[in-house]
Amino acid sequence: MSEVQILESVQIFLQRQHGHFIHGQHLEVDRQRLALINPATEQTVAHIAIGNQQDVDEAVESAQDAFINAWADTSPYERGQKLNKLADLIEFYAEELAQLETLTTGKLIHLARHLEVAQSVVFLRYFAGWATKVHGQTMQPSLPSMNGEKYTAYTIRQPVGVVAGIVPWNFSLMIGCWKIGSALTTGCTIVLKPSEFTTLSLLRVAELAIEAGIPKGVINVVTGTGETGQYLINSKHVKKISFTGSVPTGIAIAKQAMTNDLTRVSLELGGKNAAAILADANLDEILPNLLQATFVHQGQVCAAPERFFVHQSKYDEFTQKITAALQHFKIGSPLDESTMFGPLSNKAHFEKIKHFLDIAQQNDQIICGGRVIQGAGYFVEPTLLKVRDVDDPLFIEETFGPVVDVIPFESDEELISMMNHSRFGLTASIWSNDLSKALRLIPQIEAGSVWVNMHTFLDPAVPFGGVKASGLGREFSDAFIEDYTELKSVMIRY
Repeated sequence: MSEVQILESVQIFLQRQHGHFIHGQHLEVDRQRLALINPATEQTVAHIAIGNQQDVDEAVESAQDAFINAWADTSPYERGQKLNKLADLIEFYAEELAQLETLTTGKLIHLARHLEVAQSVVFLRYFAGWATKVHGQTMQPSLPSMNGEKYTAYTIRQPVGVVAGIVPWNFSLMIGCWKIGSALTTGCTIVLKPSEFTTLSLLRVAELAIEAGIPKGVINVVTGTGETGQYLINSKHVKKISFTGSVPTGIAIAKQAMTNDLTRVSLELGGKNAAAILADANLDEILPNLLQATFVHQGQVCAAPERFFVHQSKYDEFTQKITAALQHFKIGSPLDESTMFGPLSNKAHFEKIKHFLDIAQQNDQIICGGRVIQGAGYFVEPTLLKVRDVDDPLFIEETFGPVVDVIPFESDEELISMMNHSRFGLTASIWSNDLSKALRLIPQIEAGSVWVNMHTFLDPAVPFGGVKASGLGREFSDAFIEDYTELKSVMIRY
């Protein structure tokens, strides 16, 4: 047992009377509060405020004021410098932030350290580098000259204004930093609404932003339930909504945004992601990487694969080897550095996964796993299911957890047909040493991202987003700039 000791600074932070973070300071709220539950123990670790209309209005007004009077007067170079300073501070307080994430999400401590916190730093620094590279173009119009006059034209990109960032519970810190980086780099300000299950790390980051020299009001955090988020997206000053979460909620937000004078919206939603294991794949070589990509954070990753398509010739070998591997996963406390598989992040999600496992049990679909682990905490076994065809309900609905399905295929045509038989299109992967075949399959796959011999992991230089019901817009690379700026055309006659 190698249980991590909770830092004194973390213990002190947990004991605070947590409120919202508005205009550079904590706003204490003395009314109904929500308990934050440690999913590994089911014990309350802290309480957060439930934001009402007044709280949200105050946060948005603070962001609007900062957009007009503070951040607008900050040069692109300074924006990048301040984002880099924030990244430095996140790196300095890395263990504190990692422990807050583990205590509220059940994320393994080494994953919180080396992925969540470390990649938050990487992404913020990447965004900071774009701050001085948001630019337009010059062009020569073809208007006819009647009396010797000439024309020239150019475009400029201007920040849209206040951004509403709606953040999910699985990677609250990292996804929150994606939204902060995108907004601040382009000159926007932001009001973040974290999930009610995982709030503390972003409240801490908002504090660190002030220490980094980011003006008051540029980053605000309001906490609470879905109703709090509804107040935020309906605010008249919000000009852009960036939402990461479930498909039903994303569609509802998009509909509302269209009625709110066509508020800009980008959606990074869920998926029933596919992994295709071709006939030539060496299972002993690919299995460690495939298992890591699939069951990282107990499968609670929007990009993780949930549907395995295995060539008929490899099907029996695949199911045998993955079963043997899953049976050796060490399940336990996420604060134990030797643990390989922790709890699900909250009770509501735990109940959802239990429902899927009950259906699989009733239909005799469980190849391995499938059990709820008795005792404290929201623990289930990593599970592999067999499905009869692509219309099986468990093959259609996203579980967003450690429940994956496997089905055989024989031809490339059958593979593509089955992979695309989904309303989702976020990610997919091909596992093969036949690069020629992989390159021919990639254009046929309906997904925003396709990996070869890897899956799930993201890089800030590579755009990310979904097709079909999996989303709208792209994160990262330089693609984010278009979503956070308005393109203005200027034409001059002289």
